[in-house]
Amino acid sequence: MLALVAALTLIATREPAQLRWIALLVVAALPAFLAPDHRIFGPLGRFAEVAITGLAAGSIAAAADLTGTVDAGFGAEAVLPYLAVPLLTAALRRRPTEGAALLGVAAVALVAGGTVTGSQSPITQPGFLAAGGQWLVLGAIVTFAADTMRQLMQPAEPTPQPYAEATRLLTQLRSVARSLPGATLDPGGISEHLLEELRLVAPGDRAAVLSTSGGGRLVVLAQTGAERVDWETTLDSDSAIAEAWATQQPQTASRSQARSHRRGDVSSLVVPLVAGVRTIGLVILEADVASAYPSSVVFDVTGVTEPAAIRLEAALLFDDVRSLATNEERQRLAREIHDGVAQELVMVGYGIDNAQATLPEGAEETAEELRALRNEVTRVITELRLSLFELRSEVDRNGGLAAAIAEYARTLGTSAGLRVHFTFDESTARLPAATEAELLRIAQEAITNARKHAGASNLWVTCTVDPPYAEIEVSDDGKGFADDRPDGRYGLTIMAERAERIRGRLKITPRHPSGTTVAVVLGSSGRRDSVRDSVSAPEGE
Repeated sequence: MLALVAALTLIATREPAQLRWIALLVVAALPAFLAPDHRIFGPLGRFAEVAITGLAAGSIAAAADLTGTVDAGFGAEAVLPYLAVPLLTAALRRRPTEGAALLGVAAVALVAGGTVTGSQSPITQPGFLAAGGQWLVLGAIVTFAADTMRQLMQPAEPTPQPYAEATRLLTQLRSVARSLPGATLDPGGISEHLLEELRLVAPGDRAAVLSTSGGGRLVVLAQTGAERVDWETTLDSDSAIAEAWATQQPQTASRSQARSHRRGDVSSLVVPLVAGVRTIGLVILEADVASAYPSSVVFDVTGVTEPAAIRLEAALLFDDVRSLATNEERQRLAREIHDGVAQELVMVGYGIDNAQATLPEGAEETAEELRALRNEVTRVITELRLSLFELRSEVDRNGGLAAAIAEYARTLGTSAGLRVHFTFDESTARLPAATEAELLRIAQEAITNARKHAGASNLWVTCTVDPPYAEIEVSDDGKGFADDRPDGRYGLTIMAERAERIRGRLKITPRHPSGTTVAVVLGSSGRRDSVRDSVSAPEGE
């Protein structure tokens, strides 16, 4: 544009001295060109360009009129096209207020240039007024219509397709999960690997990785140390754990972060695991010496935890997606069974009742067959209702795993006439929600097998939860596990798969003198010297 207006100025005036205005425009354009986003220099440069263009229009118009090359209006037209440069720049940067101010400055500069430049004021000539008015109108269109034109010319966004988008994202997630080292997105495994890495850079006698789960409490994903620690899992307490979570900064303390504080010299370091702007977990390191974590050690620890936070966040998100999909599918199956086959079986039962009521006298054999058929339909309906109860059973955010298992065992024991004996030893700390859900399903399968196939009179359910350790044991005094029963073998496979998913161990052993014991063990047990809340029910309750 500068080259164009320079050429037009020479053609209109035939005076090289008028190119001084073009030189001034070059100088005025430098701030807006070199620092267009600067909140001061960018706008100042554009205002200078507009002012110089208006003054130059008057001077060049007067010079053109004096030489007789063209009249004053055409002379002004030589430089006025440059007004589009600063006005269009302001419009493209979506600054309508600045654009309006530029138009005002341009109008004042045109009046000033047409009044004070040259021996004859061009402001009195209609051609100059027409040229100036024309470019002010075009400048207003550029300023106020640019955003509207941009919106009109922009292609319409396609209508969102939530299921298609979800499919695309889940497909990407599956591909990423398969390409990761070890092809796993297991929060527990990642946490254990993190503690192994930290053991090489920081001294310590105890360590743990905590994350959030249901109920607004922290859960222990992994833990190391000779003794199991009952860590503080609430975020509203006066502790380094709560402070690190709130500030997203490492915190050191001279006391233990366990509920039962250790006496003697103790050093604690709590490092938040931050992914983006969100705290997803905490790493706790403790040593039984004073001042074990100086700033140099804290620096080394954060160097390990920062990349680990991204890996742990991916694993936790994957767990959430899998849990949501599983729960949704279970609820969908429950609805279909309730609204479909269950209702149809109820109608079949009513039909059998009607048939029994209308039998003629003397049809005893038919009546007996109908009664047997009605009993069988009633049994199947009961089984379906129990299946619905199993599908809809979840671990309550506030109730805990033991309460969910007890409710299920009590309901099924009542339906089968079993005497159920409970023994619970549950810490106030919680397991991750996904882990609790898998343990509940394993317990449900074991209890269901005992009710359906064992022919037992008693059922013993033991639940020990001390995160990250847990053990669920279901025993019966029935006839034992039959290896030749296809559904039993299938149930065993399901339980084994669930245990493997949470890195647990499934054990099935005979019970003396009769029956079967099914146990799933997660983690390894350790001595527990800390104060813990336990719920225990005597046998027979």
